[in-house]
Amino acid sequence: MRADRLLSLLLHLQSRGQMTARQLAVELEVSVRTVYRDLEALGAAGVPVVASGGPGGGCRLMEGWRSPLLGISAEEATALLAVASGSGPLERIALGDALAQARLKLLAALPAAGREQANTTASRFHIDTQAWFKPTEPVPQLAVLVDAVRQDRRLRLTHASRAGVTRAVDPLGLVAKAGVWYLVVRSDRGIRTHRASRITAAELLPESFVRPADFDLSAHWADWTAEFEASLDQLAVTVRLSAAGLAALPQVLGDTGSAARATPDPQAPGWHRLVLHFDDRKASCRRLLGFGPDAEVLEPTDVRRELAETARRTAARYDDPGPAPAAVTRDPP
Repeated sequence: MRADRLLSLLLHLQSRGQMTARQLAVELEVSVRTVYRDLEALGAAGVPVVASGGPGGGCRLMEGWRSPLLGISAEEATALLAVASGSGPLERIALGDALAQARLKLLAALPAAGREQANTTASRFHIDTQAWFKPTEPVPQLAVLVDAVRQDRRLRLTHASRAGVTRAVDPLGLVAKAGVWYLVVRSDRGIRTHRASRITAAELLPESFVRPADFDLSAHWADWTAEFEASLDQLAVTVRLSAAGLAALPQVLGDTGSAARATPDPQAPGWHRLVLHFDDRKASCRRLLGFGPDAEVLEPTDVRRELAETARRTAARYDDPGPAPAAVTRDPP
C-alpha cells in the first residue's frame, strides 16, 4: 500500500510541479506527517525531492529531473501498446512515426520480464476507426490544416460550397470521426466546424493567434455533435415490424435503427411497434422499402401512401417476365 502511495506522490510532483505538504495530504488522503515521512523515503531511494518553507514554499522535484514510466501495470501497457500499434487517423497527420517511437520507448521502459507478454497481448487487439463500406475520404489540405493547428497559425480557407470566397480563421483543432476529418475554427462568425474534405484551399498565414482560455476541444465536439444530430432526421415515422424485420433493423438502417426502441404491438401478436426518424418523406420511403413485407408504416399517412405507391410501381416493373433466355445451339458432331 505504501509503495502505491509513494508512486502516487512522485507522479503528483512530476505532473503538477511544486505542491505544499497540505495539498499533497489532501490528494493522497493522508496526514501531513505521513506526507513528510513519504518524502523522506523518496529521498532515501534516490529521488531528488526539494522542500522549502515559508510563503511560496513547498515540495518539488529537482529542476530538470524526470522519472521514466514508473509503476506501469501490464494492463496499462497493453492498452497503450494496442493504441500505438494500430494505423489510422494519426498516420494521416504525420504522427505515425511519433507513434512508432512512443511504442518503442514504452516497450523499453517495461521490465524485461513483462515486455514480451505486454507486446504479445497488445497484438491481439486492433482498433479500426474506418466506417463500414466507406473508403478513406481524401483530404488534400490535411497537411496544411495540421501545421496550422500545431503552430497556432491563422488560416485562409476556401470552402467547396462557397467557391471563390475565402475567410481567415483560427484553427482550434482537428477531430477524426469514423474516418472523416473535421476542422474546428474560430472566426468573426464564432466557432464553427467544417468537414475537412470540403476545404478546397488552405493558406497558412504568417500571423499566429491566441487560443480561448476556456476552449476544450472534446467538450465542444460533444456539444456540437449533439446539436448536429438533433437538427437531422426530423420526420418521425411509426412503423410495425415483424420478428424478421426487427432482426434486420441494424442491417437495413444501421446506427439509425439500432438507436430505436421497439415495443410489442398489442394489435398484432408477434410484431413490434417503434418510431424511426428520417430526413424527409422520400428518404423514409427509400429506406423502409428495404424491409419488404416485414414492415408496415402506420403514420404519418402521407408516408404510408407514398410507400404503398412506390411498392406498386416497383412490383409493376417486374410484371414483365423480361426477354426470354437465348437458345443454346450445339454444333453437330
